[in-house]
Formats: sequence, structure tokens, C-alpha cells
Amino acid sequence: MDRLESMTIFVRVVERGSFAAAAEEFRLTGTMVGHHVRALEAMLGGRLLNRTTRRQSLTELGSHYYERCRRILADVRDAEALGAELHGAARGRLRVLSPVSFGVHALAPVCVDYRAAHPDVDIDLVVSDRVLDLVDEGFDVAVRIGELPDSSLIARRLRPYRSVICAAPSYLDRHGVPSVPADLSQHQCLGFAHPAAGRRWRLHGPEGEVVVPVSLALTANNGEALRMAALSGLGIVMQPEILLEDDLRAGRLVQVLPDYAPAARPMHLLTAADRRPPAKIGTFVDFIVKRFGDRGALRKRAQS
Repeated sequence: MDRLESMTIFVRVVERGSFAAAAEEFRLTGTMVGHHVRALEAMLGGRLLNRTTRRQSLTELGSHYYERCRRILADVRDAEALGAELHGAARGRLRVLSPVSFGVHALAPVCVDYRAAHPDVDIDLVVSDRVLDLVDEGFDVAVRIGELPDSSLIARRLRPYRSVICAAPSYLDRHGVPSVPADLSQHQCLGFAHPAAGRRWRLHGPEGEVVVPVSLALTANNGEALRMAALSGLGIVMQPEILLEDDLRAGRLVQVLPDYAPAARPMHLLTAADRRPPAKIGTFVDFIVKRFGDRGALRKRAQS
């Protein structure tokens, strides 16, 4: 068997956690994956994996061999990418993960601009508010909103993710404009159908944090649905600025309580910690940071 192929399959067996998962990724049978691993074990003269019906674990030999294989395969990828890097070529398929609102309203239009500059890169943009594992799910780049615990990924800090409070002019004409946060308790509000969101809005203003109980006339699990309800005049909504800025600019929605809003959340662009990322990743990261970057941002470790 081709030793490099066997090493690649062994590494993915370890990282995916099972022969079956690696077999699915490489479109092989589980038996064939087993042949590759056993060929390596025969060559090394020892077992690489301890397997039971419920789990698998690396032997001491397997642990050392796995780390060596990862380095060798990374060197091979680097060598294969040299030609494209020398010519500054970005090509191939780029898989990008983003939260829904940011992905639809901010990232998708920028992907169009990026591809105009790099026509040999095809972009697979996945929008989801679930926290997916960048490496295991096969993504090259991900946008993550919120604090990042440490791990092996590299993060580039983007501008903070801010929210605004607003309503349609028709609603404000009927119900009046709130002048202080406490007035929100007397209004119809629109919010996320999520236990963490609750019926209390935490706002930050000149005097610090203010917690306001609100009555939710409509809850939804999607920001676009709440936006449409606000545009129809149903109530006051508190949603990301990126989702509502066009409506605010056009006057379809009017900001209320401009001195109050939820605390801005940090936003990062995540990539794997490759020593020499492919040109498609490097150029995309530079493009996004130029559009959405936080000036003076530092590179840091981030959660996968």
C-alpha cells in the first residue's frame, strides 16, 4: 500500500475518532481503512490503536507516530503548495462558516467582492448559529461571535458586534417613543425564542447596566423573522446593527434609546494554525480583516 496514503488515513482515524468516520471521509470501506492501519502496524512492529466495541485509543507507539505523521503530512502539503504560493495564486474551494445574520447581511456580499478579485476560488458559505468544530467539519475559515477560550486555532479580531433597539415609524406613531429604558416595559417587544434571551433586556448606558423586564409580543428563533415583524409595525426589536442598518438608513426603522444597547460582543475570524496556509485562505483572511477588522487587533489562540 502507498505509505503516505496509509499515514493520511491513520491520522484521520485518530482525529475523527473511528474507522467508520474515516472510511466515510475517504469513500472507502471500513475493512480497507483497517488494512491501511494494519499495514502501518506491520511495518512498525507494534499496535497503533487499542480498540473496543465502544471506543478507541492510541497506544504509546500510536501517540508518537501520530504526531510524526501530522508533521510529515504538513510538510508534504507545504511542498505541494509552493508552486501556487510562488505565483501568488489563490485557487480551489474555500469553505467558510458564519453566524446567520452576519453571514447573510455582511459576509455574503463581501464574498462576491472577494471572488471578483480571485476568480479561481469557489466559496462554500455555510450560515449557522450552531457552534460547529472548524477542523472536524472541514471548514477553512469561520466567523465566531462571543468570547473565545484557548485552543489551537488562530483568531483575528474583527470589529465588535453591536446591537441596536428600533421600531417602525408606524408602531411609534401608535404607541409613542420610549424616552428611558424603563418605558420598554409598557411596549410590545420582539425577541429571540431562547431561554437565555429571557424576558429581561440587559442594556448598557451612561449609568452602567440596566435590566428591563419586557413583554414579548412575538418570539422567533431567527433574526430575519424578528426584523420583518418590526418592519410590519408589531413592536420594538433589539437586534444586530448589521441586520438593521439598511432599514435604519432608509427610515423603515427608527432607532430608539440610542444611548442604550446590549454590551457589544467580540467577533473573530478563525483559521487552523497552519504554518503556511494555502493562498486561498491567506488572501481571504486579509480581505475580510481589511473590511471588518478591528484596528490594532492581535493574533491569538482560539477555541475550535
